[in-house]
Amino acid sequence: MPISALPRTLRRALTLAVGAIALGACHRAPSAGSTPATPATPATAAARALLLDPTNAEFTRPAPPVSRLRFETSQGAFVLELHRDWGPLGADRLYNLARLGYFTDTRFHRVRAAYIAQWGLHGDSAVNAAWKGRYLRDDPPRSRNTRGTFAFSYEGPGREHTRNTQLYVNLADNPKNDAEPFTVLGTVVEGMAVLDRLYSGYGEDAGSGVRQGKQGPLERGGNAYMDREFPKLDRIFRVVISAH
Repeated sequence: MPISALPRTLRRALTLAVGAIALGACHRAPSAGSTPATPATPATAAARALLLDPTNAEFTRPAPPVSRLRFETSQGAFVLELHRDWGPLGADRLYNLARLGYFTDTRFHRVRAAYIAQWGLHGDSAVNAAWKGRYLRDDPPRSRNTRGTFAFSYEGPGREHTRNTQLYVNLADNPKNDAEPFTVLGTVVEGMAVLDRLYSGYGEDAGSGVRQGKQGPLERGGNAYMDREFPKLDRIFRVVISAH
């Protein structure tokens, strides 16, 4: 029987039911390995104003003892489990950057297959300028760089207290880095295959790490520069946080 032949009240109930199912599908959280349906929306003026003020107390709010940061990317989603007691200063910085939208619509600017994936430069050059030199004091080192662990990068041996906004995830066991005083803050608990799929063809050419002195064009040009010069870089659409 066609829908048009049904009684009016039944037609209305059926229409509402179909609409509810469709709405639920739109709002259902994607699985860790799936790709989000839509890219990030631009930051509101209030959100951007906050990102332009690294001294705001919102950036020092204590992180929960354990939290999970779900990064939705152009390759799918992965989840970092963040442990505050592994490094309170770094954990608070990472938690609040994620909570306040710093990583929204940013790029994985350094990916080396079977080594590391790195990100943390903003897509807005003014935000990069505001955060330049906003270093954290070091947490005690916890430097066991096994596959799936993550930490803030820093400017190199002899450059204490230079962690800022850039993170790396180990894509393999990297014991050669264990001698350096990195502070591992947690592990990837879902979506490691997503990180393995990130585009790595640019290697060290797309800005490299914080020590090589090549990031100036990315800092000053933001997403416009990265998308023009390195269009295959994978993107972070947004980060969703949950306590665990």
